[in-house]
Amino acid sequence: MESRSYETVFVLTPVLSEEQLQKTIGKIRNFLQENKAEIVHEEKIGLKKLAYSIQHKSTGVYYLFEFQATPDVITILETEYRREEAIIRFMTCALDKHGIDYNDKKRRGVWDKKTEIKKKDAA
Repeated sequence: MESRSYETVFVLTPVLSEEQLQKTIGKIRNFLQENKAEIVHEEKIGLKKLAYSIQHKSTGVYYLFEFQATPDVITILETEYRREEAIIRFMTCALDKHGIDYNDKKRRGVWDKKTEIKKKDAA
């Protein structure tokens, strides 16, 4: 099978200690590496307010992985998410060339609003 680009975001319960958060994130990272996924980027988005209560929690810790893998890894990954009690929500999306380009520009700071404002003021 051909490798594709994916982005997965999962929400962890906010009541975990930093050590428990790192342990859970490490499990997902190791799972991806064991299944021959190439991690392109990972980012702790942080504690955010949820749009609606999930398991009586109004906030969650968001974490993102961007990776290259074969499609069969996704079904196994989502099963792993369901098994992990600390993960309360998740979403995995396949990225097309535009999504990959956007993520790359965002990481390099091209889409930084402060930079855009300074360029407009200078003109």
